[in-house]
Amino acid sequence: MKNPLKIGILCAVLSLMIGCGTVRTVIRDDSMVQYKLNQARTPCKTIPRVYSGVAYDICMLRSEPIRMPSRLDTVPDWVVVDLPLSGILDTVALPMTIFWQIRAGSIPVQ
Repeated sequence: MKNPLKIGILCAVLSLMIGCGTVRTVIRDDSMVQYKLNQARTPCKTIPRVYSGVAYDICMLRSEPIRMPSRLDTVPDWVVVDLPLSGILDTVALPMTIFWQIRAGSIPVQ
């Protein structure tokens, strides 16, 4: 039988990566990135594919404030945690994203 603590940690890490900027921009379709950033009303026009997760998080930081009764004018909490993690994953994905940047260019947002 496997250790339940290891399984719990693995599930937590995988659930955090679903919201990761790198996963959102490298694995998902460009139209999903456009949709999410347009929903957030970010001023970003494009996102480079190289270090796209970090650029995505910075665009989210620059987006309009969240309008919720309990969280008026706050930055999404996940962005602060995700920024360094995206930097690490973007560095790992660098050879692939450099190729995609040369081949397809930046991801258009608006």
